Amino acid sequence: MNINQLETLLTISKTMSFRKAGELLNLTQPAVSAQIKSLEDEFKTVLIDRNQPVTLTDRGQVFLEHAEQILGVVEELKQKLSDLNQIPQGHIVLGTTSTIAIQILPRVLSYFQNQFPMIKTTIHSMPSSQITPAVENGSIDIGITYISEKSPSIETAALYYDTYELVVAPGHPMSHLKHTTVEALKDTPLIMLSPDTFGRRFVDQIFEKYKIQPNIVMELSSSEEVKRMVEINLGAAVVSKLSIANELKLGTLRMIKVNELELTHPVSVVYRSGRYLNSAIKQFISDLRGMSESQFVSTE
Repeated sequence: MNINQLETLLTISKTMSFRKAGELLNLTQPAVSAQIKSLEDEFKTVLIDRNQPVTLTDRGQVFLEHAEQILGVVEELKQKLSDLNQIPQGHIVLGTTSTIAIQILPRVLSYFQNQFPMIKTTIHSMPSSQITPAVENGSIDIGITYISEKSPSIETAALYYDTYELVVAPGHPMSHLKHTTVEALKDTPLIMLSPDTFGRRFVDQIFEKYKIQPNIVMELSSSEEVKRMVEINLGAAVVSKLSIANELKLGTLRMIKVNELELTHPVSVVYRSGRYLNSAIKQFISDLRGMSESQFVSTE
């Protein structure tokens, strides 16, 4: 067994085709077939069902799980050896919410890529509730998210603080107000974030605390979607203050202060404690922690 054979099996599992796998690996189809046949002969089992589309057998699935672990160890070894050059380089897989990805990351990544062009960054946008579990299971290297509770397997560092605010369209009946109370929202049609977001869980807790049954007319997965619906006056919404800076400037949304919502929420960088951090991840975390809050929340 060799590493190339494991990479070939992994590529076949993704493409479900010997031909496509060969194209991605720059191998002929007979060479791909020969590598898989060699594995099957060595382990005396059938790994691939060669009917179309090509799929892994049950034994092939078990084999693939271990192959991915082996390839992960090999990749980590390569990275550790590369890090000996003392030049920050490598690949960072970062997970965050769509709002943070739109409002914060362009500014941060522009600086980072200019300073460290040998570092590649992949960004996954996901609900806030999925970010910490994704860091824990290793599917992302770093998360930037709202933190509601600590985990012993996770390291965190607060980057800046955000609040949640009530917003309406200029034509909304409440648009003339500067302040209101959470009690006044009980009959107001509300456009809400989906239940798996930090913002929605926070708002639900406030409504529960004051024994209010909200009039929810729509649920959406991101603040960007919610804002668009509010702009066309389909309802009011509670969203991150950071996410509405541009709309407030343009006048497409009006913000109304709600005293009961005036709590600050830390937005933190999170990463798994105890895991090996390549030079790229170390540098990224170091730079994030070294930035002032104004560098994140600036609206310029």
